Amino acid sequence: MSRAEVITSARNPLLKEVRRALSRGSLTADGLCVAETFHLLEEALRSGLETPVVVASDSVRGVVERHVGRLNGVRLITVPDAVFQEVSATETAQGVLALVRPPQWTMEHVLRGHSLVVVLDGVQDPGNAGAIVRAAEAFGATGLLLLKGTVSPWNAKTLRASAGSMFRVPFLEGVAPDLARKALSQHKMEVFVAVPRATLSLKDAALDGRCALVIGSEGRGVSKEMEGAGLSLHIPTTGVESLNAAMAAGILLYEAWRQRTVQ
Repeated sequence: MSRAEVITSARNPLLKEVRRALSRGSLTADGLCVAETFHLLEEALRSGLETPVVVASDSVRGVVERHVGRLNGVRLITVPDAVFQEVSATETAQGVLALVRPPQWTMEHVLRGHSLVVVLDGVQDPGNAGAIVRAAEAFGATGLLLLKGTVSPWNAKTLRASAGSMFRVPFLEGVAPDLARKALSQHKMEVFVAVPRATLSLKDAALDGRCALVIGSEGRGVSKEMEGAGLSLHIPTTGVESLNAAMAAGILLYEAWRQRTVQ
């Protein structure tokens, strides 16, 4: 890596593009995601992803250089702390962000092998969405389908909540419900739709085959388009009617993993 470049103004075109991507929860014009925090930088590098640009505030320059100083093809840019704070999406910025080339996934990646797929149907809270992606990796899901109306996977909070899993778990975003249903049907997937009141209880559900778990939005639940996609399934609870989307997904994924790994 060559010597670090110095940028002193938040009006710099690169920093303006970073700020635009963060504010919109999108990729940059060059198709890069903005990964803020040391942990996400480390996860991107650990995942073997191209990381062409790293921006560091002056106060953590030395630490960042120890992370990326020996890597080829990384453009290190340093900025004053105040400028970094202007660009950052967090109130307590760590002073580092990376521009990362995300993997390109297809439906075949998501539905590969002994498929276990999570379908996010209008999940809008980025913390929930990211936590679900994290749980999906933890419990062996083959991938996710993020239907139209679901929060962007590149939202800064989604990416942070995924803790790096977004770099590794195959997913497709902006998928139309009818396309999702068609793909799951063509791949002979058993579909389970999580709803608070359903005849089928999780304790009686067979999740050891090729299956998909549909998780609805925090406010309205599963959409009408996905309600009839498969079997309605509920998680038995005491004292409360329903669980938060991320918790429900985690429980369903754990049970699927448990059934699939029973000796």
